[in-house]
Amino acid sequence: MGFDIRAFATHRFGGHGGRLGITYHDHGEDWAELALPYAPDLVGDPERGVLASGPIITLMDMATSLAVWSKRDRWVPHATLDLRIDYLRPATPGRTVIGRGECYRLTRAISFVRGQAHDGDPEDPIAHVAGTYMNTEVQP
Repeated sequence: MGFDIRAFATHRFGGHGGRLGITYHDHGEDWAELALPYAPDLVGDPERGVLASGPIITLMDMATSLAVWSKRDRWVPHATLDLRIDYLRPATPGRTVIGRGECYRLTRAISFVRGQAHDGDPEDPIAHVAGTYMNTEVQP
């Protein structure tokens, strides 16, 4: 059976992700994409209409977490050890931001991730992320 990423994203995005309007976009064996629709109440710079950084960080934390579970093919509780985000430019006002996370290596205890956020063109990213998660599942 494995981990059903689409069902998880559809039914489990309550809380912070649900409040931000984050939705499932696409996925593969070791990656996941989520969408953050533009919303006026998420704007951090009212003069320019640019989204605040917090919702984008949340988007990328969720996308990289889903990538880990997709690669493991099951939900495993984990904690974010490190998630570095490098902003390359502001998100374009009015556009949906797509966050793509990839899990490129798994060990018994640590998952290594990377990803990017863009607002329509993956060749012109808003931000890059890199991070690690610690598996918190009790091992026998």
